[in-house]
Amino acid sequence: MEDQKNQSSEEDRPVRVYADGIYDLFHFGHARSLEQAKKSFPNTYLLVGCCNDEVTHNFKGKTVMTDKERYESLRHCKWVDEVIPDAPWVLTQEFLDKHQIDYVAHDSLPYADASGAGKDVYEFVKSVGKFKETKRTDGISTSDIIMRIVKDYNQYVMRNLDRGYSRKDLGVSYVREKRLRVNMGLKKLRERVKEHQEKVGEKIQIVAKMHRNEWVENADRLVAGFLEMFEEGFHKMGTVIRDRIQEGIRKQQLKRLLYDEDDDDELYGDDFEEENYDEDEN
Repeated sequence: MEDQKNQSSEEDRPVRVYADGIYDLFHFGHARSLEQAKKSFPNTYLLVGCCNDEVTHNFKGKTVMTDKERYESLRHCKWVDEVIPDAPWVLTQEFLDKHQIDYVAHDSLPYADASGAGKDVYEFVKSVGKFKETKRTDGISTSDIIMRIVKDYNQYVMRNLDRGYSRKDLGVSYVREKRLRVNMGLKKLRERVKEHQEKVGEKIQIVAKMHRNEWVENADRLVAGFLEMFEEGFHKMGTVIRDRIQEGIRKQQLKRLLYDEDDDDELYGDDFEEENYDEDEN
């Protein structure tokens, strides 16, 4: 009975998954990897180990955030149940047993261990079948963020100078500060000139469009007027032609009428003369 109770308790126990890293400039790529680790099993207790500054600077390099800032960033991630500070660079069975870790979650890329022989720090975990692979998020990493800052270094320096930081705070010499201010002033001037040119260009396009629309409207009006005049003229011309034709027909009819009357008079006149001639003889 007690064995069954212990077995049931073991089944109800959350699966303890461990994820580790540096988590400098904590970003959504970190959060997504921790989300994957948290969702590895239906009931997961996620422990996250974070190396301190000494270990990190020794094996990976200088960080932007301190170890305490990185620990605190992890504590504010909703997928994390427990943060383990001062995490080891290389995992051991002793560390897994101490924290009762069932699985270790990380991406599958090999990470060099402390031996300098180029061995993978997760080689031991993979060999004992306790490794759960997570996927990296493309397009975002701490190195990418730092590269963006380095790429636009002058702009960020000027931004912080404008916000009240001194050149000493930023590690900038007097000459460099003056040079940066001159260059940034010229850049702003070029931007204002470019903006002004774009506005002038937009106004020119608007005016040209207005004139084009006005020309189109005038052209439509002229064409409509021309068609109206042409239709009116064509109607008048048709009326004149019709009147002339009718006048010609009337003249022909009148001539024909007159011609017929002349023929009748000639016929009547000959008969009258013959009748008079016969009466005189009698």
